[in-house]
Amino acid sequence: MKKRFASFEQIGITWFLIRWTLLAIPLAILIGSLVAFFLWSLDELTLVRLKYPWLLAFLPAAGVLIYFLYDLAGKRTEKGNNLILDEIHEPGAGVPLRLAPLVLIATLITHLFGGSAGREGTAVQMGGSIADSLAKPFKLDSQDRKTLLLCGMAAGFGAVFGTPVTGALFALEVLLLGQILHTALLPCLIASFLADITCQFLGVGHVSYTIVPVNMRITDITNWLPSGLLLAKVIVLGLAAGLVSACFSKLTNQIKNMATLLLGRAWLIPMVGGILIIGLSIIPGNSDYLGLGVWNADPSVVTISSAFSMGGSDDFSFAWKLLFTAITIGMGFKGGEVTPLFFIGATLGNTLAIFLGAPIDLMAGLGFIAVFAAATNTPIACTIMGIELFGGDHFLFYAIACFTAYYFSGHTGIYSSQRMLEPKTGKALKKIEE
Repeated sequence: MKKRFASFEQIGITWFLIRWTLLAIPLAILIGSLVAFFLWSLDELTLVRLKYPWLLAFLPAAGVLIYFLYDLAGKRTEKGNNLILDEIHEPGAGVPLRLAPLVLIATLITHLFGGSAGREGTAVQMGGSIADSLAKPFKLDSQDRKTLLLCGMAAGFGAVFGTPVTGALFALEVLLLGQILHTALLPCLIASFLADITCQFLGVGHVSYTIVPVNMRITDITNWLPSGLLLAKVIVLGLAAGLVSACFSKLTNQIKNMATLLLGRAWLIPMVGGILIIGLSIIPGNSDYLGLGVWNADPSVVTISSAFSMGGSDDFSFAWKLLFTAITIGMGFKGGEVTPLFFIGATLGNTLAIFLGAPIDLMAGLGFIAVFAAATNTPIACTIMGIELFGGDHFLFYAIACFTAYYFSGHTGIYSSQRMLEPKTGKALKKIEE
C-alpha cells in the first residue's frame, strides 16, 4: 500500500513540475522581454543625463509629473512592491496591469532627471503585475495565484540582476521574516531562470565584478592567525552593514512621514524632494550620487564598479548615497532601493577595507551583498547572490557578512508589508510582546 501511494505521489509531483514549467514559460518570456527593454532604456537615458547635466534642474517638475501619473492611475499603485506582498499575504483586488507601464515610465523619468533610485522595484512590480494578469486566463485558484505572483517577482528580480537562483530565493525569503515557502521553490527558479535567459537572448548584459581569490582558508589551522584576522574584519563589516541598513530604512521612513506632515499638498512632496537633491548635489561638488551609480565612462566618478579598487570611493561616499536615495525614495520618486543599497554597501566596504587593512575588492563585494541582505531581511538569498556575482571562492565570507548584517539591522527593512513570523532573537520576542 505504501509503495503504491509513493508511486502515485511521484506522478503527482511530476505533473506539478510539468504544469508549472508550462505556466512559467509565457510569464518568463514576457517579463524577461520587458526587463530587457527597461535595462536598455535605462542605459540610454543615463547616457543622455550624463551628456546633459542641466537636466537635473527639471527634477522637481519630474517629481510632480510622477505624482500626477500615479494619482491618475489610482492610489493602490502607489504601494509598489508592498502591493504585491500584500496580495500574496491576503488576496484582494489584485495587482493592476497598469502598474507595469506606470512604474516603468516613472522610473525612467526619475533616472533621466537625476533621481538616486534603483531598478529592482520596477522589475519586481512589472513581474507581479504581469503574473496577476495571467492568473485569470490560466484559471488559477488562490493558492496557485499566490505561487504565480511569487514567480513574477522572482522572474523580475532574476532578470534585472542576472542572478536567477537569487531571484527565486529572494521572492520566497522576502515574504516572511523567519520562513521560506518551499512549495513555490522550483516554480520560482524556473521562472527566474527563463526570464534571465530571455533577457540575455535579447542582447542585454550585466556589469561584471571581480574579486581576486585570497590564498587562505578559515578552516586551515596553519593559517589561523591571518585568516582569523580577516574573519574578524568581515564580522566588523557585517555589523557596520547592518547598522547602515537600519539607518537607511529609518531615515527613508522619517523623511516620508515628515514630508507628509509638513507639506500640505501631496504633489509638493516630490517637488521639494527634487529641490533638496539639487541643493545637496552642490555640497560634494559632483554628480556621483545621482542616478543609478552602476558605471560611468569617467574613471574619476564614484560608482559601484569603482568601489572594487583603490581610490574608487571617498571615505563618506556610502553616507552621501544613503542620504540622496533616502530623499529620492522617501519623497515619491520611483525605481526601488536595491541598486543604491549595492552602491552604499560597496563604498562602505571600500572605506572599511582601507581603514582595517583588508582586501578592497573582497570588502566591497561583501558590503555590496551585506547591506542588501540587512535591508530586505534576505540573508540566504544574498549569500547565493555573492556566488552568482563574484564566484564561490569566498562563500563562507559571504555567509558571515550577510548573516551578521541581518542580525544587526534589527527588525527594520525597506518593505513595510514584509511580515514577521518569528523575531530574530528570543529577546526580541519578549520586547515585541511587551
